[in-house]
Amino acid sequence: MEIISLVLAGAFAGLLAGLLGVGGGTIIVPILVWLFQSHPEIPANSLMQIAIGTSLATIMITSISSIIAHHRHGAVRWSVMWQLTPGIILGTGLGALVADTLPSNTLKIIFAIFILIISLQLGISAQPAPHRQLPTWLGMTVVGIIIGQVSALVGIGGGSLTVPFLVWCNVPIRNAVATSAACGFPIAIAGTVSFIFMGLDATDLPAWTTGYIYWPAFIAIVPTSLLFAPVGAKLAHTVPIALLKKFFAVFLAIVGIKMLVS
Repeated sequence: MEIISLVLAGAFAGLLAGLLGVGGGTIIVPILVWLFQSHPEIPANSLMQIAIGTSLATIMITSISSIIAHHRHGAVRWSVMWQLTPGIILGTGLGALVADTLPSNTLKIIFAIFILIISLQLGISAQPAPHRQLPTWLGMTVVGIIIGQVSALVGIGGGSLTVPFLVWCNVPIRNAVATSAACGFPIAIAGTVSFIFMGLDATDLPAWTTGYIYWPAFIAIVPTSLLFAPVGAKLAHTVPIALLKKFFAVFLAIVGIKMLVS
C-alpha cells in the first residue's frame, strides 16, 4: 500500500505540475507525512524533516524535464535565473538549518499555513500587477535568499514565490513561469545536499536514508512524476484550468486545515 500510494503521489504531483504549474512539493509533502505517520521506522521527531528533504530530492530530478520543455520554447530568462541563484543557494542552506533545529510539529504547522496561503492564492487567482523593474544584484540576492529559505522550510521548488515576484517586476507570465521552473533546480540541489548534511547526526533514522532523504520514497515517486508531467501539460490546452484551480484550492485548504488540527 505504501508503494502504491507513493507511485500515485508521483503521478498526481506530475499531472498537477504540468496542468496547473503547481509545484509537486505541495502534494508530495502531505502524502509523505500521512504515510510516515503510520510507518514504525520513521521517528516522530524527524518526520517532517524527512518528508521535506525527500520532496526536495524528487524536485531535483523532476524539475529537469520542465526546464528542458520551457527552454525549447525559449521562455527561460537565464540571466534572471543566474542573478537569483546565489541568494537561492544561500537561503536554501539557511532554511535547511532552521528546519533541522525546529520540532517536527512546528514544521508541520508552518507547512500547513503555507499551503493555506497557496490555496487562497489559487482560489482568487491572485497575481500582483506589474509595478517595477527587476532590482539590482543586491536586491536579487535578497529575494533569492527569501525564496530559498521558504522553499527549504516547506519542501517546494519555489514557484509560488518566484512567479509572483517576477510578474511584479514586469516579466511576462510565460517567462516568469519558465524562469521559476529553472530556479527550482538550484533550490532542489541545495536543499537535497543541505538536508543530507543536516540529517547525518540524526538518530533512529530508518534504513535506506542518507541524512533526511528517504530513498525508497524518492525511487517510487520520481518515475511516475516524470511520466505524468507531460500529460498534464497537454491536458492544460483542453480542460478548464480556472475551474481546476478552484477545485485544487479547496483540496489544499482541506489538507492544510487537517494538518493544523491533527
